[in-house]
Amino acid sequence: MPLINTITDGAVTLLELNNPPHNFFDIDLLTELADKLLALDNNDNCRAIVLCSNGKNFCAGGNFGTGQVGSGYNTFTAEQFATGIRQVYGQAARMFGNQKPIIAAVQGSATGGGLGLALLADFRVANAQSKFWANFTKLGIHTGFGATVTLPRVIGIQQAHKLLMTARRIDGTEAVRIGLVDVLSDNDDIRPQAIALAQEIAANAPLAVESIRAAVREGLQAQVTAAIEVEIAEQSRLRVTQDAEEGILSLAQKRPGVFVKR
Repeated sequence: MPLINTITDGAVTLLELNNPPHNFFDIDLLTELADKLLALDNNDNCRAIVLCSNGKNFCAGGNFGTGQVGSGYNTFTAEQFATGIRQVYGQAARMFGNQKPIIAAVQGSATGGGLGLALLADFRVANAQSKFWANFTKLGIHTGFGATVTLPRVIGIQQAHKLLMTARRIDGTEAVRIGLVDVLSDNDDIRPQAIALAQEIAANAPLAVESIRAAVREGLQAQVTAAIEVEIAEQSRLRVTQDAEEGILSLAQKRPGVFVKR
């Protein structure tokens, strides 16, 4: 079974995460996604990309453990985390080098690294039921997936600080208000509106679109790559603390964490 489905709709290509229901990512999924995303740079029939998911949630974050589908927090051990994190985030950094515009259709939840994946896109489409959650401080670890760079770029430093430090989960309506979401759909199925925005972009001169996008995103991949190095170091340092153990356990048990700064 492919981890990424490729669907063509005229000049728009859909890259669909296929690890339902929650679309946890691991090294295999992100490698396949990065490979397909970058390969589209050489496909003149593709002028815009929709990043979407098959399942309940757009992406509920990273699985740094055994690689078993849906294993989530239960395999988020310090040893497995240290082994997998650099490989996973290396693929994340690769994606930021793509040339074509990306629209993310965020149904359900974009959590942790899933939020980071949504921030790869140039635009985000959601509905009122969509959820956006930078849950890293609840886990007791540092932010990842380059979000220390991408989130402030999209919503500003103060709003980014608030989301990252409070680990507040917001819905699509609030996400539109702060600029995290560009189109709020009234429908449960948000994919058609994401495709419509992609088609609107794809109708324009592709060289001009790619040139403008490159100028707007100038230096972004280098910034994300540098941020990821910091994030890897800090996540690895914090993952072995008592607070990280408590954060991971408390989220798995769906209760508030009791943190002791150790």
